[in-house]
Amino acid sequence: MDEKELNAAEGNDNGTNAQDEGNNLDEQVQAWFNMVKEIIGQQYPDYEVEGQIALHPNYGHLFAFRIKKEDMFYTCGFMLTELIRVFQNNGNPPLWLASFFYDMIQAGESRPLPNPPASEEEANQILQEKVLPLVMQGVQEEFSEAEQVYVDLDTNEQLGPVLELGIPSIKDGPNTCAIPLQYLLTMYMLNRDPAEHAVQNLSKILEARDETTAQA
Repeated sequence: MDEKELNAAEGNDNGTNAQDEGNNLDEQVQAWFNMVKEIIGQQYPDYEVEGQIALHPNYGHLFAFRIKKEDMFYTCGFMLTELIRVFQNNGNPPLWLASFFYDMIQAGESRPLPNPPASEEEANQILQEKVLPLVMQGVQEEFSEAEQVYVDLDTNEQLGPVLELGIPSIKDGPNTCAIPLQYLLTMYMLNRDPAEHAVQNLSKILEARDETTAQA
């Protein structure tokens, strides 16, 4: 076999390996999807469960599930990366999954996924009119009495446009976090509370402060 033939053979091997890896990834994603769908069905045995898979350019595979009973239906989405994290670290992943649908059922209204923005201008409008007010409301409800929270819009070199949140009373150690606006918008489009991640990050900052104070 000459050099040209050897290179061609190696190219074929690389192409086959890449295809095998792609097929393996697809199988893993489908396995996760099927498992989560089954768990949701077990949590809500009186409901019909439907689902779909999408691929986000920044956040990878997204799963959306709809549970339906008679004329009522409730839809919620999850990032595969967060599902993996929850199943690794959460003591009761099925309860965690079920909680999102429970809140919708308690509200008493069917919940389709929001219509995706058709343009960047519409996306910015949704951010300004829907997403950011929900984040502010959630943060104020969680921290208004205990801690003053600083909130501002900024641009990060790695993350792009972000919502920056901080706790000014913390003078030593980390006191701010930055969440990409694209992430907040994506969570909103999945029928998730966009304030959830902000509250979690601020809570971690406070926990770190308390641990440092306790050790002092």
